Amino acid sequence: MKSISSKLTVAIAALGSLLMFAWPLLIGAEDSITKSVNQAHLAQSIFIILMPLMIVVVLVEFSSGQITARQLAVLGVLTALNAVVRLAGAGTSGIETAFFLIILGAYVFGAGFGFLLASGSILVSALISGGVGPWLPFQMMAAGLVAIGAAVLPHPKKSWVQRVVLIAYAVVAAFVYGGLMTLWNWPFLAGVGTSVSYVAGAGLLENLRRFFSYELLTGGLIWDAGRAITTSLLLLLTAPALLATLNRAANRAGFEKRGR
Repeated sequence: MKSISSKLTVAIAALGSLLMFAWPLLIGAEDSITKSVNQAHLAQSIFIILMPLMIVVVLVEFSSGQITARQLAVLGVLTALNAVVRLAGAGTSGIETAFFLIILGAYVFGAGFGFLLASGSILVSALISGGVGPWLPFQMMAAGLVAIGAAVLPHPKKSWVQRVVLIAYAVVAAFVYGGLMTLWNWPFLAGVGTSVSYVAGAGLLENLRRFFSYELLTGGLIWDAGRAITTSLLLLLTAPALLATLNRAANRAGFEKRGR
């Protein structure tokens, strides 16, 4: 029962996160651009308010699973470690050092743990570096989605196959994360009346075409490629040792086995 409840909670958090980013594709056509933008601001504000509430829900669900002091300690240590590691890159010129540990942590410990690790480490690193702004809640939730995706990856027995799976996922996740981070503010930054502008109420395919054109024009895909390369290289270099270490930590802390 606890397993079903935990999965449901994580699913709700994931759905809420996706809706937070996808609002430009969901609002309807209005009589004027101004009214549409006002509606967009309202949707954005609502989801920013819901963001910490979803994290609280996940924390409550974690507690209901009778999480031990050791498990909380593992989460705290990895969150602090990843926050410091992120300072080495934090997205500068497409270099992002945080995602390899987020992916490995979620892969070993599960979706709920990964979601908290991702959102928590992004928050802590932002507080340390002074990188707090309107983008922070979106970074936290996008990273949480990356962690949830990593948690459902298969666990092949051969270590080299595991590395291929993790690296392939890292490449996809890097572009998805970048796309989500562009999507939420695209209507505001792209302006009005251009070929890459957001059109409220336009068809899904039309707005997706415009969004992809905006990504190409602004170099977002190149930035995301840097994130994909960085994360892939870090996984290639560290995955064997870190997976062994994290698996031992999971066993000692009493985490449920996940296909290992």
